[in-house]
Amino acid sequence: MEFFTFLLDFILHIDKHLEEIIRDYQNWTYAILFLIIFAETGFVVTPFLPGDSLLFAMGTLIAGGNTGLSVWVMLFLLIIAAILGNSLNYRLGTYLGVKVFNEKNRILKLEYYNQSHQFFEKHGGKAIIFSRFLPIFRTIAPFVAGVAKMPFGRFTFFNVIGGVAWITSLLMAGYLLGQIPVVKANFDVVIVLIAVVTFFPAIFAALRSKFKKKAVIKEDVKV
Repeated sequence: MEFFTFLLDFILHIDKHLEEIIRDYQNWTYAILFLIIFAETGFVVTPFLPGDSLLFAMGTLIAGGNTGLSVWVMLFLLIIAAILGNSLNYRLGTYLGVKVFNEKNRILKLEYYNQSHQFFEKHGGKAIIFSRFLPIFRTIAPFVAGVAKMPFGRFTFFNVIGGVAWITSLLMAGYLLGQIPVVKANFDVVIVLIAVVTFFPAIFAALRSKFKKKAVIKEDVKV
């Protein structure tokens, strides 16, 4: 419980926490953020890491000019982290398969796999790109692609496009928009809005799946 409380505080006040990281670790911040992005995209058990808000907040802080960090170095390193992370997740999917998901697991819920698989089936290879912008889905989708034995060359094509698009759009959005007075004055609100907007599709999919299950159960009972 304490971990999730810390995680929520980290997301809601991510700019303050990043400022502390930059102050304490300076250029090692590149490596720390590399590892966070790599972990979120590379390990199927870490879908809770705050990629979107972290990227936007980091772009904003760099634009402020007091970090000593380069937005271009950060952009390059985080794109590499996102691509390598998805590649690792794909490999884990090919080796571990669907058996790691089950109904009792609070993190690797079977419904997450089912929702991601449906998303993957509907959109095909483009799901690897689309999922980059959807928390939980972006962590599960490359794993599902590995389980489905999607050709690695085809997966890599979509993986690179998605990784470049995701990192560039969020980091540069923070860099370009974060210093606008109204955004800067309401930064906490902006971060919450980013979290709500990006998590909404995952929440909607989970609720729809839950209602469908209830409907199926009622039909079975009637029969």
